[in-house]
Amino acid sequence: MIQTPIALESVFPQWEKLTPRQKERVKAQTRHKKFARGQLLHQGHSDCSGLFLVREGQLRVFIVSDSGKEVTLYRLFPLDICLFSASCIMKNISFELHVQAEKDSDVFIVPADLYEGLMRESTPIADFTSQLMASRFSDVMWMMEQILFTSFDSRLASFLLDQSKIEGSLSFAVTHDEIARHLGSAREVVSRMLKYFAGEGLVRIARGQITLLDTKKLRSLVQ
Repeated sequence: MIQTPIALESVFPQWEKLTPRQKERVKAQTRHKKFARGQLLHQGHSDCSGLFLVREGQLRVFIVSDSGKEVTLYRLFPLDICLFSASCIMKNISFELHVQAEKDSDVFIVPADLYEGLMRESTPIADFTSQLMASRFSDVMWMMEQILFTSFDSRLASFLLDQSKIEGSLSFAVTHDEIARHLGSAREVVSRMLKYFAGEGLVRIARGQITLLDTKKLRSLVQ
């Protein structure tokens, strides 16, 4: 079955509240671009790429420490919006965030200056942007709390359950390196904990593949 690609009108915030002239500007200036799995879309606050509207695929937003360690803050799916890729329009706020395609992705890119103009002209757009920013900050703060105050076995169990939900299967492809980058840990730590999980009968580990065997016990680690 062939799926109809998501139209710009379906993902652009508050589309129905824009004026006809504003809609024309958005359609004229917005472009869409395809990104391959693993490709970087955005690198730090100096890269003001514009607003990303996810048409198809899956993106992850992450930070990188001075030592090169990565931590995934949140993920973006079809119909999601990446606001911080246009962080240059937010005065006195800089974000050293990176955005990467986790799967082959098709993204609408709204120029930063166009969106900034719409925020000035449209109260619904301005209100939506404020709400989205607050929501994203909440996501980031939740992740920071997990890193600072939650045990690694709980964080790993949560990641595995989330990954299973995203993939729609108890068995999914993911490497120990990828998990380490998501959780801001070392590969050796991930491998050691997965080996423990396997010994407890919670998961089965194969090369580049993990199968969840006891989701109930994994959930008990998260709670």
